[in-house]
This record gives sequence, C-alpha cells and structure tokens, in this order.
Amino acid sequence: MRLFFATALALGLATSAYAVDSNIKTLKVERGLSPEGQKCIECHAEKQPGIVADWKMSRHGHVGVSCIDCHQVDPGSPMASQSCPGVKGTDIYMSVAVTPKTCARCHSQEVEQFNASGHYRASLQYHEADGRNYEGMKALMQTHEGQGMEKYKNAADMTGCMQCHGSVVTLDGSGRPNKEGWPTAGIGTQYPDGSVGNCVVCHTRHRFNVAEARKPAACASCHLGPDHPDIEIFNNSKHGHIYNSEGSEWNFSSAPDAWEPGDYRAPTCAVCHQSGIGDLSTTHNVSERLRWNLWAKRSNVRNSPDPLSMLTGDGVKGRELMKKVCSNCHTSLHTDNFFEQADNHIELYNEGYFDVADKMLKELKEKNLLKANPWDDEFQKVYYHLWHHEGRRMRQGAAMGAPDYAHWHGVFELQQDLYELKHIYKQRMDSGKIE
Repeated sequence: MRLFFATALALGLATSAYAVDSNIKTLKVERGLSPEGQKCIECHAEKQPGIVADWKMSRHGHVGVSCIDCHQVDPGSPMASQSCPGVKGTDIYMSVAVTPKTCARCHSQEVEQFNASGHYRASLQYHEADGRNYEGMKALMQTHEGQGMEKYKNAADMTGCMQCHGSVVTLDGSGRPNKEGWPTAGIGTQYPDGSVGNCVVCHTRHRFNVAEARKPAACASCHLGPDHPDIEIFNNSKHGHIYNSEGSEWNFSSAPDAWEPGDYRAPTCAVCHQSGIGDLSTTHNVSERLRWNLWAKRSNVRNSPDPLSMLTGDGVKGRELMKKVCSNCHTSLHTDNFFEQADNHIELYNEGYFDVADKMLKELKEKNLLKANPWDDEFQKVYYHLWHHEGRRMRQGAAMGAPDYAHWHGVFELQQDLYELKHIYKQRMDSGKIE
C-alpha cells in the first residue's frame, strides 16, 4: 500500500487516484444540450463520475444525447418517478430503468429483430405463470434451492437466474425499482411499460460500445458453465485459438455492415450470429442463423415464427444463412462436411441417448416408480443431467467445433449416464419398488 501511494505521488496523482479523475467531476457541457440535460450531466458528474466518464466517450455523448433523453418519461408512464432530486417538484418525470421502448425511438430495427429472437423469451419462459418452465423453475428456486424459507425464496433468482434470463421489474411507492427485479443483467427483462429486453447486457451502460458487444466476453457472462459452456467451447475451437492468440490486435470498431474479414481473422460469437458479413446484413435476432434447437431436451429443426416457441426460427433457412457466414473464409466442401459431421452427432444424441432415456422415464412414471421430488430421485437427477448438462455439451460442442466438449465432456459422459439409467430402470421394473 505504501508503494502505491508513493508511486501515485511521484506521478502527480491524487491519493484518491482509484476514483474517477476529477476533471469529470467538474465537467460542463454548454453546447448541444438542453438546460435540463446540462443540469443532469453536471449533477451526475459530481455524484457518479464514472457514469459521466463513460457517457463522455460514447457515441451518445458525441451527438448530444444526454441522460434526460433516455431516462425522461411521460407523467402518465407506469415508470414515471420524481425520485431524482434534480427533477423533484418540476414537470419532468424520470425512470431509473431505460426500456427497449426508449431505445426503439432511434434503434427501431434492432428492437424489432430482438423481439423475434429467442432472447426475447428468456425471462418470459420461467417468470410468467403460463410460461414453459414456470412451475418447475419456481419449485427449483424457492422450494429446493431456497429450502422453502420465505425470507430467501427469491435469493437464487435475484443473484443467479434473472441475471442472465432477465427479471420482472416492479416499482416501490416512489417509482424506484424493487430489489427482486433490479439491478438486473438479464437479456429478457420485463418492464412495467410492457416492453421486454435489456440492450445494456451486450452494450453496457453508459458507453454502449459496439466493440465491446463484438467480443466473446459480451456473451460469456451467460453462455458458460456446465449446462451451456459456449465460451469454453469457443476457446476450445480453432476460432477461439486464433482469437486468443491475436484478437487484441483486431479492429472491433468498424461501422455495422462494414465489420468484415480483415478487421478480424476468425469469427467471434457476434460474427457468426449477428454481424453483417459478406452478403448478410447485421441482425439482433440471434435465432435467425440457426438450424437446430440445441438447448432443449431433444434437438429438433427450428420451424416457428413465434419467439415464445422453443423452435423459433426457420432452421432450413438458418443453415443456409450460417453457411454464408462460413463461405467468407472456407470452401463449400469444408463447410458442408463440417455441418454433416455436427448433424450426425446431434442425431446420435437424439436417437441413441435422449429417446432411450425418455422412454424409460415415461414407463417408470406410468408405473408410479418415480419420486414426487425429482431432485431426490436418482433416476430423475441423472436424466436431467443427461439432457441439460452432458447432452447440451455434446450437441453444442459438435455445432461449434469443440472436440473435447463433443466427446469427453459430452458423449463419453452420456454413455455413462445411460448405463446408470438402465440399471435403475431395470431394478425398479423388476422389483416394482423405488430403491
């Protein structure tokens, strides 16, 4: 610590140098902003200088879009508040949370594309009473992970699930968000104004940097871990190897539809799933270029226009679009053979593993040989890991060129799961009892 302060003094830095530089705290912008916007900047520069430092370097800052342009709402908005001291008693109302409806005023195409994607349903599928996973996820988080304790029933959701999937934002009496839904880093966050989404998951506030959103780390905070290790899969692939070797030298700041090979030497997540490359235009519909649903219990080809469907997208068209991405660097022979290899492995999972396990599950259920609590039942726990952990790794590793995840973390563990399920199944069917 003494060395830090000595070095700071030698460099002419204040001893509070780990705070934001004081030139932000005294920032005044007298051109291009409304008087109200200037007041916001000056106040927040003093109170939260880090926010203003980010805004100062953003495209919004360059073109005169200030705090009030994004945070101001109509007095009749369900999110309207005067909890900010700077507007209290005026005719200006603010919202702490900025929703996609606000972003859509300038970025309508991006919001429209997002609303057609699988990201749109991320929170809806488990927070809504008619959602696909509502009862199961509610029981998992509250009864099992929260151990049925009322005080802690939302703990697993607040720090875990909603920070990727998204929350349901509710407001207190002063119009400020409650802790059960805010702060949230979840992509499918739902707001009181009816909008869904969270743009700052990828373009973090208040810089909103396009370069940041193009790097794999933007996706890695959610797409990782035992159930969907996409960043680990990327790092295990040849694409990831090239990025990790030289990605710091690439140009991530080109304009949309102008970020092309040459700016980078291998694709990141954004290149394959979203960027304008070759004949393709940029898209915020991350389902648009996909053939399979690789996260469901069984992988099927996407065939639904409904963003709330597990099969949202057009899988046949999606495969052709993804091949166009590949064609910018690979021959058609290389691309076609790669996808045939991947499809073969995905179909092996469907027919050789999931279908067999699911048939046994259904037969045990018919004979009342499953426990009511799935998390205290060895058969149901292994079945869950077969599709939700090992099975996803097997399929996603194959689709993204990660051999260790396709094999050792995937199908190798699946064959062990299946043999264990067969053993439990036979024991229960023969005895008519749960062990």
